[in-house]
Amino acid sequence: MNGEENNRVQIRQRTRLPDFLQSVNLKYVKLGYHYLISHLLTLCLIPLMSVIVVEASRLSLDDVHQLWLQLQYNLVSFIVFSVVLVFGSTVYIMTRPRSVYLLDYSCYLPPSHLKVKYQQFMEHSELTGDFDESSLEFQRKILERSGLGEETCVPEAMHYLPPRPSMAAARQEAEQVMFGALDKLFANTNVKPRDIGILVVNCSLFNPTPSLSAMIINKYKLRGNIRSFNLGGMGCSAGVIAIDLAKDMLQVHRNSYAVVVSTENITQNWYFGNKKSMLIPNCLFRVGGAAVLLSNRSVDRRCSKYKLVHVVRTHCGANDKAFKCVYQEQDDNGKTGVSLSKDLMAIAGGALKTNITTLGPLVLPISEQILFFVTLVAKKLFNAKIKPYIPDFKLAFDHFCIHAGGRAVIDELEKNLQLLPVHAEASRMTLHRFGNTSSSSIWYELAYTEAKGRMRKGNRVWQIAFGSGFKCNSAVWVALRNVKPSPNNPWEDCIHRYPVQLNL
Repeated sequence: MNGEENNRVQIRQRTRLPDFLQSVNLKYVKLGYHYLISHLLTLCLIPLMSVIVVEASRLSLDDVHQLWLQLQYNLVSFIVFSVVLVFGSTVYIMTRPRSVYLLDYSCYLPPSHLKVKYQQFMEHSELTGDFDESSLEFQRKILERSGLGEETCVPEAMHYLPPRPSMAAARQEAEQVMFGALDKLFANTNVKPRDIGILVVNCSLFNPTPSLSAMIINKYKLRGNIRSFNLGGMGCSAGVIAIDLAKDMLQVHRNSYAVVVSTENITQNWYFGNKKSMLIPNCLFRVGGAAVLLSNRSVDRRCSKYKLVHVVRTHCGANDKAFKCVYQEQDDNGKTGVSLSKDLMAIAGGALKTNITTLGPLVLPISEQILFFVTLVAKKLFNAKIKPYIPDFKLAFDHFCIHAGGRAVIDELEKNLQLLPVHAEASRMTLHRFGNTSSSSIWYELAYTEAKGRMRKGNRVWQIAFGSGFKCNSAVWVALRNVKPSPNNPWEDCIHRYPVQLNL
């Protein structure tokens, strides 16, 4: 009997549900805390407004008449007060920052004949004769772990044997990407090219003369007084820098449209050597680009998708290691490429920490800021072993567009920011479908979110990008309506297949 009783006890113990009471209580305590702090001002004003309403209801006609007489006796003071109020309101309205709206954007979809599969990539690399066995094996391992799929695209010149990198081929790639994205943008928005007052183009590694911005002006016959800018050598985070520059220009020039074109050029920047740190970009970078239409006209709010809320930029170039962690140079044999340092992830983590330290107070609810501050004070005063409180950025943002620089980058941000898999889904799927398209990757990710039908009015989007220098930049947008994907969305022919299961 004792044995049977022991078996019954063990069965009851195995089938008993875990005690969720403590975790559930903690969950609701935290939710209640956030709600209380976030609505503290409202909760304090309710009793005050109730008292005012009660007192006002007790006023008689004689009391109202006495108030009117008092106002007549102080007519001069009332007029002066009114003039000051009107003048102050006018000055505030005239000097406050102008809102910047995103009417629409488009991402370039490369033609299917530019796609390159793993096996094709490796066979092509072997047949070029430029790589030794060790380098070929290294590239194979990088591809297997990269998170890239079988549909990413490389430029036309790289499909030939031997490859044909040239200035003419690089110009052709730039024209196909930039003009392809701009043609769709102008068609979707019905904005005429000659209405564009500001043009900002960013491409890190290809900077011909005339510039890429001049190529666009020539192609679309943009007006002669356009403010055009060409940003070079600024890496994968230059897309956010371009948005920031366009925003600043829109603060100065009234009733203007601004176009931002973000791309990278691979044709003349393929590495044909055997230095391991310079082979990684060959495996990750692929053809892509995006064009974005911004406006500061208040009438455009109703037809815009998003409003720009914040741009926060962090530059770590004063640190020598950070400066050289992504570095274009020649190897011992004189072959040019971009070298990635082994310290890249650590430097990126430090840049992210600095960036979110500035961004946090701008976007996090006051409840999270108080928790962070209290933990910081306790750590300083009482116990150095107390872990710093990591703010919950999921309370500030609904969608995350993490630069698809590589699987390791996405993994680290998902871990450090304590994100859920769904928050990194757009970044992982963009890396899988399009590869690392440099500064334009954050727009492919936003397009993915729209194609999935997840963007709702009031949702906040955080675009995070990293780049050489070393830089970490953030842009925050708020959706002005339930956003549907625009025509020719780059995901429209394949969104039904995503998300795919990745071997992580």
